[in-house]
Amino acid sequence: MLSWVDGQPASQLPLSDRGLAYGDGLFETLRVSGGRIPLLTLHLQRLAAACQRLAIGLDLAQVEEELRTFAALLGQGVAKLIITRGDGLRGYAPPAESRPRRILLASALPEWPDQHAEQGVRLFPCQTRLAEQPLLAGLKHLNRLEQVLARAEWQDPVYAEGLLCDTSGRIIEGVFSNLLLVKDGVLLLPDLQRCGVAGVMRAALLQVAGEQGIESRIGDLSVDDLLQADEVLLCNSLYGVWPVCGYLQRHWPVGPLTRKLQAIAHILLEG
Repeated sequence: MLSWVDGQPASQLPLSDRGLAYGDGLFETLRVSGGRIPLLTLHLQRLAAACQRLAIGLDLAQVEEELRTFAALLGQGVAKLIITRGDGLRGYAPPAESRPRRILLASALPEWPDQHAEQGVRLFPCQTRLAEQPLLAGLKHLNRLEQVLARAEWQDPVYAEGLLCDTSGRIIEGVFSNLLLVKDGVLLLPDLQRCGVAGVMRAALLQVAGEQGIESRIGDLSVDDLLQADEVLLCNSLYGVWPVCGYLQRHWPVGPLTRKLQAIAHILLEG
């Protein structure tokens, strides 16, 4: 497996790494197609904002150069970039001087059934709730235990994704995707200021929707809002857009705005 640590081929980490001890870091999951990374600029912008919020000093120019070289070597697949605060002694307090560690791992692009994109997917009603923590909201930080617990709730392959709500009952996202609703031609997105991951594909679709005159609104959404929606879709930067065809007893056809956003996502990822 192709793997780098701090720009060099490696397969080991020091036991003193704070990412292992405390989840003190961030990650990006990047699709690699034809030796390049679609949406790289958005990935880097999100990483820069997250590092600023966690006070992790990172040389973004160096990271970008390494990502481009890594992608060229990989050609096709998935590059996972992990940034940790680096090494530290025992205790939560960040070291006065730290050297962030850059980890790059390569894997094959997951193979999903064609019907996920063509006919849509069913959502599993996860009982796991996302904790509300505005300081970490939107970040793709290393602690994914909530998602681990949620994904362990179902084994039935009839469900391709699970719906996650926060502790107040608001709908937030899928386990590994962002969730979008369509009502009366308006794109509705959950507010991610309390919890959740602000996905790169979500940001890209919002930007393109604005350019094409598609009205969008971000706000608190309930399960009732989901059930009353005209269309429901999921997105992430690996598969693009999946229509949602069912949740509990509710069923949806694949609607026109979903198909339009799906086509946009395909262009963004494949060119």
